[in-house]
Amino acid sequence: MRRGRRGERLGVNAEINVVSLIDVMMLLMIIFMITAPMMQGGVDISLPSAEVKPLEPKNGLVVTIDRRGQIFVDDTKLTYDEFAGSIKALSDRKGAGGVFVRADAGVDYGTVIKLVAAMKARGITEVGLVAEPEENR
Repeated sequence: MRRGRRGERLGVNAEINVVSLIDVMMLLMIIFMITAPMMQGGVDISLPSAEVKPLEPKNGLVVTIDRRGQIFVDDTKLTYDEFAGSIKALSDRKGAGGVFVRADAGVDYGTVIKLVAAMKARGITEVGLVAEPEENR
């Protein structure tokens, strides 16, 4: 133990210095705030804008059609034949939230109708088309 100037003993300091721990915690929080939006997966598309109200979060299945007409169920790429053969099973497994179709603004209207018709033919009745609200554009 250290001694003072005149040989007296100094008391034990029981305080823990947490400043460095707070600095590390704040740094990690900033890193996670920056990287979290980048980690959200999904297919990059440009949704058409329309006069719509925002969707309430549901547990539905998300079908996405990108600019090139490629089909994604959640983040899994499928051909049209794979999509048509598995959409009913995928929809049933996901739950009763329905199916949400997100199509890029540049996608041919016939492609969207073809997918919706395939879902309707397999008994999926709750199909929603996703659009961007006009005020966000």
